[in-house]
Amino acid sequence: MTHFGIICLAATGHLNPMTTLGYELHRRGHRVTVVGILDAELKANSAGLEFRAIALSQCPYGNTAQVLAELGNLSGLAALRYTVNYLQKSTAFLLQQAPAAIKDAGIEILLVDQVSSAGGTVADYLGIPFISVSAALTINEDISVPPFNTPWNYSPAWWAKTRNRIGYGLLRQVRKPIRKMIAEYRREWNLPLHHAQNDAYSRLAQLCQQPAEFEFPRKNLPGCFHFTGAYHNLISRATVDFPFEKLTGQPLIYASMGSVQNRLMGVFETIAEACARLDAQLVISLGGGISQESVPKLPGSPLVVGNAPQLELLQKASLTITHAGLNTALESISHGVPMVAIPITNDQPGVAARIVWTGCGEMIKLSKLNVPQLRTAIERVLTQESYRNNATRLQTANQQAGGVSKAADIIEQVMSTGKPVLAGSN
Repeated sequence: MTHFGIICLAATGHLNPMTTLGYELHRRGHRVTVVGILDAELKANSAGLEFRAIALSQCPYGNTAQVLAELGNLSGLAALRYTVNYLQKSTAFLLQQAPAAIKDAGIEILLVDQVSSAGGTVADYLGIPFISVSAALTINEDISVPPFNTPWNYSPAWWAKTRNRIGYGLLRQVRKPIRKMIAEYRREWNLPLHHAQNDAYSRLAQLCQQPAEFEFPRKNLPGCFHFTGAYHNLISRATVDFPFEKLTGQPLIYASMGSVQNRLMGVFETIAEACARLDAQLVISLGGGISQESVPKLPGSPLVVGNAPQLELLQKASLTITHAGLNTALESISHGVPMVAIPITNDQPGVAARIVWTGCGEMIKLSKLNVPQLRTAIERVLTQESYRNNATRLQTANQQAGGVSKAADIIEQVMSTGKPVLAGSN
């Protein structure tokens, strides 16, 4: 038995896949502890995992809700800068307090969410191994593909590589405070400095929950990088009540703007009006950002809920309207459901670009969102078989990738051998 520690952001889109991975390892007889702020405890407990809190005074229970409330009203570059500022604070708490918590718990190896880039430094300081996990869109720098935060399509042309190189340069500037803080701690702890962002990721194994088919053609991934497919498990999630008796049997359109960028009420109003005259039933999940009581009467009288059992609804859905968060995109793919994406910020533009590139959906930029454009995109995706066929193709690819079972196999191989696990070797 191995004692694993999980480090990730206390946000649903990161905790769901990471705790699902932890649940699988726990099911195999291992001990798993989530190390983070108090807001991560409920998700950890729902998956049957242990929990160790850090930053108790700085981040009391409810801190994440406050952060998300502020972030949920932002979009574009402003939201990205806010996210980076939040990550900078999280990095400080992690570097200052996580080592003692991890050592006290007796954790032997860390599973580090890729956006928690200080997690590897903590592992290096403690002298324990770590494995990187892309809970969101993989963010490895590679000039052959656009940066994760852009809606740019893939192109092998020279001009595209120049564009990508400039994009990564701008992204490095935004991330500079985080890289500087990590460098200071690595100097203090007598650890080799990172010369590039990719140096922060594990050299033993890097796990990505995308199937390879849902990624642009990358040229520079390390040999220990694995496309494993999505990490989904109903058992490891908290139960969500839903009035299934109110479903009419019409084609179901499921709309969710996720658990972060979900306070833009105008987006929900546009979605409702665009679907109002369709022969379909619209279900809107507010994601906890807006109370049901504050929602005005929407066109077409859609079924509106605070939170929804997303996996169960996707089993019935004909279309997903999404902010293009990776987890909602992958869960839609896992059920063969095509999408219309309305990306807001962070990695969502990159996910939306992949939805378009793979042919499993359409994208409408927030700045160009209006009822006629959205209705046209919805009708096109609902009526043209190519979108459903491509979603089904990706569904098959995701199933064949192995999912959480494959990821756990790789993790166990790292622990048993102490050596890098190369793609295709397990």
